[in-house]
Amino acid sequence: MAGKKSLSALIDHQFGPRAAAYVASAVHSSGPDLAWIAERAERAQPCTALDLGAGGGHVSYAMAAHAGRVIACDLSDQMLAAVAETARAKDLDNLETKACDVCALPLDDGSIDFAASRFSAHHWQDLDAALRECRRVMPAGATAVFADAVSPGTPLLDTHLQAIELLRDPSHVRDYAIEEWVAALQGASFAIQELKRFRLRIDFKPWIERMQTPPDHERALRSLQMQAPREVAAHFEIGEDGSYTLDCAGFEVRAI
Repeated sequence: MAGKKSLSALIDHQFGPRAAAYVASAVHSSGPDLAWIAERAERAQPCTALDLGAGGGHVSYAMAAHAGRVIACDLSDQMLAAVAETARAKDLDNLETKACDVCALPLDDGSIDFAASRFSAHHWQDLDAALRECRRVMPAGATAVFADAVSPGTPLLDTHLQAIELLRDPSHVRDYAIEEWVAALQGASFAIQELKRFRLRIDFKPWIERMQTPPDHERALRSLQMQAPREVAAHFEIGEDGSYTLDCAGFEVRAI
């Protein structure tokens, strides 16, 4: 259909103008999963670390204290400009940005000795291809850490989750189940070292405002929540104001 954007263009359209909101977001700028990634980077002491789908750059900032060099990659030039500006304000002179697709990294084979991604993979058009590309740029034995929202797995809960995510943000692709993640990581020649499960409370109003979700989509989203079966409402702990609890997981892996 004429006039429709590609997924890459849609992601840039959705996130570019909201770069400052993602840099300032409390959900993205803190949390035990971010601390976990920083701890793994500190343990690895990489020469060059890669942040896949950097968004507001919080993973890059966390890794910068422990890496010789950090590369923050993202599709959005505006998002990367905000990351670069924040890095300058934080005196992180070892952080650089690259505008690129995670499925086509402009990096040499084996040039990255630590990689991380947080709350980005659910926007990737091809998870398997992105993970293979990540593995390509890493030498055997190097560590990568991935953290994202995950599907609870059962069809009832999965359908609700993907529906509200898509209504809120049309660039959403999929919150994968843990089993899907494990299969994709192993298929890309990564060995699972550690799996962390955690749940994240999402406050409805800032969640909607950060993405500037259109009012008609917000109404549809709230309608789905209010009509949700008891099992769905209980699992996601849906509040009167639309706030809910999201399943998340973190994967520490080793390139093999």
